[in-house]
Amino acid sequence: MGVGVVDIGKKVIEIPEVLPVLPVRNTVLFPNAAVPLIVGRLKSIEAVKLAKRAGDLILVVSQKDSSKEEPAASDLYTIGVVCLISKMNEMEGGGYQLVANGLIRFEVAEYIDKVSHFEARGFQMAEVMPSQTTRVDALAEELRQLGKAILALTSIPAAESISKLLTQLTDAGQIADLCSTFLHLPLITKQTILETRDVDRRLQMLFEQMVAEKEKVTLQNEIQAKMMERLTKDQREHLLREQIKTLHEELGEEPQTPDDYTKKIEEAGLSPEAKKIAKEELARLNGISRSSPEYHVIRTYLDYMLALPWSKTSALATEAISLTNAKKILDHEHFGIEKVKKRIIQFLAVAKLKKDLKGPILCLVGPPGVGKTSIARAVSQALGRKFMRASLGGLRDEAEIRGHRRTYVGALPGRIIQSLKRVGVKDPVILLDEIDKVGIDFRGDPASALLEVLDPEQNNTFLDHYLDVPFDLSNVFFITTANVVETIPPALRDRMEIIEMTSYSKIEKIEIARRHILPKVITEHGLTSEQVRVADEALELVVDGYTRESGVRELSRKMADLCRFAAEQLAAEQPPLFVEIKSEMIEAILGSRRFYAEEIEKLPRPGVVTGLAWTPVGGEILKIEVTRMEGKGNLILTGQLGDVMKESAQIALSLIRANMGRLPYRFDSSDFHIHVPSGAIPKDGPSAGVALFLALTSLVEGRPVKPDLALTGEITLRGAVLPVGGIKEKVIAAHRAGIRTVILPERNQGDLRDVTDDVKKQLKFHLVKDISEILTIAGFEAPAEHPEFMSPSLPPSAATAHPSATN
Repeated sequence: MGVGVVDIGKKVIEIPEVLPVLPVRNTVLFPNAAVPLIVGRLKSIEAVKLAKRAGDLILVVSQKDSSKEEPAASDLYTIGVVCLISKMNEMEGGGYQLVANGLIRFEVAEYIDKVSHFEARGFQMAEVMPSQTTRVDALAEELRQLGKAILALTSIPAAESISKLLTQLTDAGQIADLCSTFLHLPLITKQTILETRDVDRRLQMLFEQMVAEKEKVTLQNEIQAKMMERLTKDQREHLLREQIKTLHEELGEEPQTPDDYTKKIEEAGLSPEAKKIAKEELARLNGISRSSPEYHVIRTYLDYMLALPWSKTSALATEAISLTNAKKILDHEHFGIEKVKKRIIQFLAVAKLKKDLKGPILCLVGPPGVGKTSIARAVSQALGRKFMRASLGGLRDEAEIRGHRRTYVGALPGRIIQSLKRVGVKDPVILLDEIDKVGIDFRGDPASALLEVLDPEQNNTFLDHYLDVPFDLSNVFFITTANVVETIPPALRDRMEIIEMTSYSKIEKIEIARRHILPKVITEHGLTSEQVRVADEALELVVDGYTRESGVRELSRKMADLCRFAAEQLAAEQPPLFVEIKSEMIEAILGSRRFYAEEIEKLPRPGVVTGLAWTPVGGEILKIEVTRMEGKGNLILTGQLGDVMKESAQIALSLIRANMGRLPYRFDSSDFHIHVPSGAIPKDGPSAGVALFLALTSLVEGRPVKPDLALTGEITLRGAVLPVGGIKEKVIAAHRAGIRTVILPERNQGDLRDVTDDVKKQLKFHLVKDISEILTIAGFEAPAEHPEFMSPSLPPSAATAHPSATN
């Protein structure tokens, strides 16, 4: 049987006659208010559980004596509030946190002690409604204004929300209940207000209490303001410092004091100018309130400045440089690249003789994976210096080098100063990686900022925008890396010594795999060299058939595949003692072979010649094919040829036409089609000029070129052969393809020193300076009746044309 109903907007709730009871201490709940409660007593917990099972309704009543832990029925007031439990969370260790929303006043007729909890039988408290509505409305408005004023003067949680709710309420009783909830009144006073049946009387009582409360709060605020005015600046700072000290003690931190900074400035080894700036900033710090944002900016600046290695050097770097040890380290870490290692040893030798050497900046240029970064690490190890790597790839903001000025929020030093702070010494080896990929946009030109960093004549006073104090970088050994030289700005390139790191040969790759890659990968996979053995033939097959690169990164990945196969075998239920990987197992492990050696033509044909090309991942051979057809003297070029290569083809054709005009060959009625296979791959450069000329000559003469001959070089309209680049990579490609004879420009003779002896022994080289020499080597002889075509500037092949070539 219910005692009443409550409409809460979304639904109508019927209030039962018997309700579980939740006794509370030191508080009184009112209708139309939501109050958070913590329930921890056993009887209260059981009452809440019962309420959750029976519609979330519970009767909240106040205890007369809050000191009693287990109250009896006589210790509870007989007027309470029926509440709806809207939220409830279980706490660790037992108990609940819940939000109780007051619905109606409830008068208890009888308390029922159920041992595990209290229940109450009763009815909704009858209220006496006022007869004079005008008076009630006026009192309600006064209560509303007083409530807003009290909320503005105090720091009650959610005061703004309560004030907004007061504005929205129109019922006088609801306004009174809400004001009673947030007022700080004695428990007996609040209970009296709750039990007052006459609404007019209730409003009058509350009005008197609120007037007194407002006067009290106003007086307290005035007293507090006067006390704060009496406090001197020193007293306030002392109070704040004591509070901050207490906070640091609670956090287990040791706060910095001005005396600590003074001591650090003296011990940091700052330059005279830096020390002066640091002391000025410390003086500013001492004169600024700790609550000021500027205080933290200055303190961060001082911390960063004092953390820099103004005078600290590497411990091992102070000892004499041992060239023997340096060479041993370089040989141990890297196989081959003798030219690079020799140049580094020479630099170390000079550094050993001249202690204050401000040497050139080394720039290691080469394709990916040839060991540029690892050689820089080896240099730092040989010098006994700390190593730091800073990647410049994609860098477009000048502030990344010079830092941001402190006027910006979140300003930091540039990468150079940050690197020095991390390594903690002023003479590390800093690797500036991918310097050829530095960009430029509206934020500035980082390459221009690097000019000061990499110039030995300027970097002793490098100025970072954040520090705004010169820092000496002359003791830093800078090494830069790049894939290509052309994209490095000329002014920056001029300040560096370029050291070319070319592709590895097949033999070098096999040795690198055996000495370095395989032991490292075996260890990374939790194996030992006794458990995994890779046959030499298998290594050779992996290098030849599964990698096609200048470096060894793909080779490292293939070695990892082999180790994973071995790990799978060794982790089986009945593992073998060891796994030996042979060449016949490679295809089953790595899949079908991806690359095959370029095969030379077995059947020589006129118009087909083998050229040599350089690519970022090593050398390649180019099959150049020429054919003739009836036409109007046009030159057709296919195979994704670049502008420079197209011009080389035009030069070759013009050279032949100019020197065969006296012979019965009709160029104006013939079209020539030049094609370079692998049409999906772009090709460009002048080095195919001699190969294009020889292919055209072969077709015109009707004579094939030997299939095992390859050549490279640029030609001119006079027939001169000019030098080209990438000789080492091209020779390695020729050797890999089975070429036996290689024709090179005479002025490239010095580049053959970079080619390993094992490759040179298997090839025959011809160094030429004119196309007439190429034709002689190719087996084209000029007939005696046309001796004029044997001049150094004219191709002797021009005199060998005969009518059959026009077919």
